[in-house]
Amino acid sequence: LGASGDLAPLAHLSLPLLGEGKVIVEGKEVETKSIMKENDWEAITLQSKEGLALLNGTQFMGAYGVWSLLKSQKLSYMADMIGAISLEAFDGRNECFDELIHLVRPHKGQLKTAENIRDFLAGSEIQEEEKEHVQDPYSFRCMPQVHGASKGVIAHVKDVFTTEINSVTDNPTVFINEDKVISGGNFHGQPLAMAMDYLAVGLSELGSISERRTYQLISGLRGLPAFLVAEPGLNSGMMIPQYTAASIASQNKQLCTPASVDSIVSSNGQEDHVSMGANAATKLYRVVENTERILAIELLNATQGIAFRNAKSSEFIEGILDVYRAEVPFLADDRLLHNDIENSILFLQNLAIDEELM
Repeated sequence: LGASGDLAPLAHLSLPLLGEGKVIVEGKEVETKSIMKENDWEAITLQSKEGLALLNGTQFMGAYGVWSLLKSQKLSYMADMIGAISLEAFDGRNECFDELIHLVRPHKGQLKTAENIRDFLAGSEIQEEEKEHVQDPYSFRCMPQVHGASKGVIAHVKDVFTTEINSVTDNPTVFINEDKVISGGNFHGQPLAMAMDYLAVGLSELGSISERRTYQLISGLRGLPAFLVAEPGLNSGMMIPQYTAASIASQNKQLCTPASVDSIVSSNGQEDHVSMGANAATKLYRVVENTERILAIELLNATQGIAFRNAKSSEFIEGILDVYRAEVPFLADDRLLHNDIENSILFLQNLAIDEELM
């Protein structure tokens, strides 16, 4: 329930310290007692308040939240990068990323996304070509505003978790210097629950706008063949991966129903308001995984689409394309695309990004 600490999950996590429960060894679930006997280990004996310290805090929510936060920072950067590749494939315009546009509405995330995309596009021959269209659809033109808003969410959630993981969240709290033992409510997970619900919304929007760019790419616009394949009547091309992205984007929207607005009375009425932070944590995890998959599908489509352009992109994007093509080949004729999607996900997971860029 995320309001008297993460009691049940932390209990399972802590049992092996006492020689109880089960652990995973070389991918297999085994009894802790057998592992301790095998290695001649002894269980620890808890001292005063150590049981509470193990169970009565927000570590379960915190661990999920920090993992999701770190992944979100990387996904945010990659959304900018993939969006830039999609823009090139779509023969999009770059005026909307001009710094002047964003200095008159200087949200930090918006400024950062626009800067990223300008950097990604620097030196692109595609951008130097004359464009027939005046404006691009919002999923391209408004990347700084949408991606930037998600960056703002990530920044806020980072502040929350930086405070949380450096805090005391069990109860009661012992203040040795003051010679006091004070019972309070630091175990209540509301700050984390609300932050994780917020982060789920921010990530879902990255996935939502990504899926729209994928849809635009396969729609037979701007000189691209329908479904990004040379013979669309004979081949389905990238038709079905967009279905997959749309389905996942829809699921993300369902998962964004906030857990933190719910509360169910427990403990005979003593715990009459709870955070449901553990539910917020586990569904956020799913949103993170889903968003990564949606972005991987966009990258699959963007790299396919840009291959139909005669002009070269920027040095940065051409470098990404070279590495990506070694993992995911161009689609000339229909084949099983499940492996391509999985390899696209692995490509994103293995892509090293300087922490200062995120």
